[in-house]
Amino acid sequence: MPHIPASPALSRFLILDLTRVRAGPTCVRQFADFGANVIKIESPPGVDPNEGMGGDRNGPDFQNLHRNKRSMTLNLKTSEGLAIFMKLVQRADVVVENYRADVKFRLGIDYESLAKVNPRIILGSISGFGQTGPYADRPGFDQIAQGMGGFMSVTGFPGQGPVRAGTAIADLSAGLWCALGIMTALLEREVSGKGQWVQSNLLQSQIALMDFQAARYLMTGEIPPQVGNDHPTSMPTSAYKTKDGYLNIGASGEGMFRRLGAAFNRPDMLERAEFKGDKNRAKNRGLLNDEINKVTATKTTAEWVETLNKAGVPSGPINTMDQVFADPQVQHLEAAATVKHPKLGNIRLVNQAVKLSRTKSSMASASPALGEHTEEVLAELGFGATDFDRFRNQKVI
Repeated sequence: MPHIPASPALSRFLILDLTRVRAGPTCVRQFADFGANVIKIESPPGVDPNEGMGGDRNGPDFQNLHRNKRSMTLNLKTSEGLAIFMKLVQRADVVVENYRADVKFRLGIDYESLAKVNPRIILGSISGFGQTGPYADRPGFDQIAQGMGGFMSVTGFPGQGPVRAGTAIADLSAGLWCALGIMTALLEREVSGKGQWVQSNLLQSQIALMDFQAARYLMTGEIPPQVGNDHPTSMPTSAYKTKDGYLNIGASGEGMFRRLGAAFNRPDMLERAEFKGDKNRAKNRGLLNDEINKVTATKTTAEWVETLNKAGVPSGPINTMDQVFADPQVQHLEAAATVKHPKLGNIRLVNQAVKLSRTKSSMASASPALGEHTEEVLAELGFGATDFDRFRNQKVI
């Protein structure tokens, strides 16, 4: 079956996907969901010592990361496998890999080697710590980057010790930044006619996610501490106890704080010297939170969400995943989408978070079986049935 574009937006682009685990697949998924012809190139069974690193192929993680792609097996450690890959490179727009920094050079698929075959090629490389430098050869892992990039030092409650994020934020951000870099390179290529090497890494992506926390240190030398559910600088913004659970409230700034006081029917709170101005509210956050918790404990979370939003004060429940996807706004946004899998039947996956009005993304196909499209892709390169048999006998595919 030929490529079925998930969208017309990027259907003119051919992308060779050498990635695995999470950061790389996250990058390539952005292109696949918007219609790029993505060929996921995987090692034949028994070739890769790290086989299965992406988890259960029929599990939710793999299915969520690799939808809208085709899969072929190809042994890049063989001369014929490399030759076939280079035939694909001649036609391709982008190659994406997340090997350790030296692997691409050993395989002969580094940027300079690819550019000799196709000067317009764009190589996207995602690593743990960068392509050069003292840590370039270290294996990358999301939680390691969360720790080294400062995130775990500011997450959690004071004195609790470091806390990781509940999802792979370094992996995901490195993948998304690489996708953004590749998009930029594709736009630049329209002017120059030349490809280039796009690089992202988990460590620097995690540091970039630290955003204003990192800027606080760089500009003032202040080392941000753990502050639990409180906002580091803008109070009152925190999680507060209600009659039946917890509630997030974001009421920083003078105008918002006055709306909160009015909604609480607590004008006295607005007049207290300890709560006058943003700096005082941040300094006296413990006292302020105690006062707010006294009020929020009198009603349910749902009651406060309705009351505060009507008053123009940002607020919302703290949902578990079942509550997330039961939320009417989440359903309206179509944050989950259904795709039919040949073995699993209809499955629901996390939908694209960005929407285009005219060339929308879609779930055109489920994640492919290993090597499902090998012969199809080889046929597109001009190979035939006798070649397929020979390649299999030689463990090329």
